[in-house]
Amino acid sequence: MNPDTTQLLFLSVVAVAVLIALIAWLRMNAFLALLLAAMVMGLGSGMDPMAMMTAFEKGMGGTLGGIAGILGLGTILGGLLAASGGAEVLAKALIKVFGPKRVHWCLMALGLCIGLTTWFAVGLVMLVPILVTLARETKEPFLKLAIPLLAVLSIMHGVMPPHPGPVVALQALHADLGKVMLWGLLAAVPVAAISGPIFARWAVRHVKAEVPEPPPIDPSLAARKLPSIGITVAVLTVPILLLLTQTLAELIIADKGHPVRQITTIIGNPTLALGLSVIFAGIAFQFTRGEALKIGEKAIAAVGMTLLVVGAGGGFKGVLEASGAAKAIGEMATAAHLPPLVFGWVCAALVRVATGSATVAITTASGLVAPLVLSTPGVNPELVVVGIGCGSLFLSHLNDAGFWIVKETLGLSVSQTLRTWTVTETLVGITGLFVAWGLDLIF
Repeated sequence: MNPDTTQLLFLSVVAVAVLIALIAWLRMNAFLALLLAAMVMGLGSGMDPMAMMTAFEKGMGGTLGGIAGILGLGTILGGLLAASGGAEVLAKALIKVFGPKRVHWCLMALGLCIGLTTWFAVGLVMLVPILVTLARETKEPFLKLAIPLLAVLSIMHGVMPPHPGPVVALQALHADLGKVMLWGLLAAVPVAAISGPIFARWAVRHVKAEVPEPPPIDPSLAARKLPSIGITVAVLTVPILLLLTQTLAELIIADKGHPVRQITTIIGNPTLALGLSVIFAGIAFQFTRGEALKIGEKAIAAVGMTLLVVGAGGGFKGVLEASGAAKAIGEMATAAHLPPLVFGWVCAALVRVATGSATVAITTASGLVAPLVLSTPGVNPELVVVGIGCGSLFLSHLNDAGFWIVKETLGLSVSQTLRTWTVTETLVGITGLFVAWGLDLIF
């Protein structure tokens, strides 16, 4: 490598170190930390300050332009599902199918369904009342039920659109949304099984946790007539089917000008697909326009800072690209003969451990690995997205907001959370790497 490339690599390490220090040690807001890290990268590489800020704003706008609608609409859809009581209906139906002795598999299936459209924290809070009720009724160890649910919600959040991280990654790597969903589902099954039910067998023998008291029920929600299982399944299925139409049409119809291809290109667009799904959910769950608006506003209020963080991550990526650092990192990885998928996983895992943010980890890793993926023939960008997503879940600990959400909602101590949730996330990250890498080697 020439001296200029070495200098850019050094500056990249310094910029990421500054990012880590600001978030993990100084507890700075992630948006401001990403902005300052971008300044270190841009000014250190000799970029004109105006050009640096232009690159940051362009990167931020390009990132948010592709995902802001997806994040907002996906959150609203999750809010409608929670307020309708559809999750409770689905749980009762799954219990009938799996039986009380296999209720942990029931919770995994439920978490899979809910996790497809809701964020980890939203899905967890929404399902905790069902989890507690099932634990009390079946007399099964609490962690035997809780850990599989955590595992599947986590892997869904890390690898499946419309969650923020995977959407950022597929945008950066020019991956196909439908294929990311297909590969993500295929990889999630063994990952969730190992880090969920299999690990839970060990955990219940070494960690004792009492079932928390059931949370109070919202009177207005309790009085509402629950939807049928068919309506609930339809609401969960519609966005998935719409998102997959474009991919299926591309696989079946080669002619890009075919009317079916043109129609599926429109309805398979993530923003439009989720918009149609939100409208369908509001009608199917029989909410009034006022109720749907109130639920949507309450749900969307929680994603403002996430949008800023995601946008700032795109801005940081923009500065990396404009300064030439991204290209230098790609050249380094190429020279080291490190597979793009492994390189992306390592980048995401390091940032995750240091900052505690899966979204920051995916956004940063996507920017670093994108030049390598886009310039290397034969790379499967969809599986790289899955690998990066798994790396972003690795080793959740005290600097992760999810750590504290799990602790409080499940009524665990810090020690119990470290020995359960932290180990679960570590297993998700490691098994996810090997599953995604294995799929990449085979296909």
